[in-house]
Amino acid sequence: MYELRPIDDITVGDRVSITKTITEADGAMYVAATGDFGPVHVDDDYATTTRFGERLAPGILVGGICTSILSAELVGTLGVSIRDCFWFTGAVRYGDTLTFELWVAAKDEEARTVDWAASARNQDGTEVLKVDATLKFPRKKAS
Repeated sequence: MYELRPIDDITVGDRVSITKTITEADGAMYVAATGDFGPVHVDDDYATTTRFGERLAPGILVGGICTSILSAELVGTLGVSIRDCFWFTGAVRYGDTLTFELWVAAKDEEARTVDWAASARNQDGTEVLKVDATLKFPRKKAS
């Protein structure tokens, strides 16, 4: 599952697709861990007065799931984030089933960086997240 993949093992065009349903438990654990008690995430009465009409899952929760997929399924755990750009292009409701598509967009072995991108779509095919980000990999150990 989680691998120590050196930059040499990563290829531009590598891709993964994972589907996950966003649950109330996901939201509750995120809110408890971060203290993000925004009323649109936790207050039914408030959320019904918004343009969404119901509570939404926190966007950064969805972004975090995406980065977890990146480490677990695509590039391993050696790279560290040095740039993350998330665009929350649609609302995510509890119970939505999202398909995350992630791919390696560019690689610079001299700089030890990998650019990756992602898109998440809900069960209706609506894009709810776009990502453009960069990871930095460690130097090779001297032989």
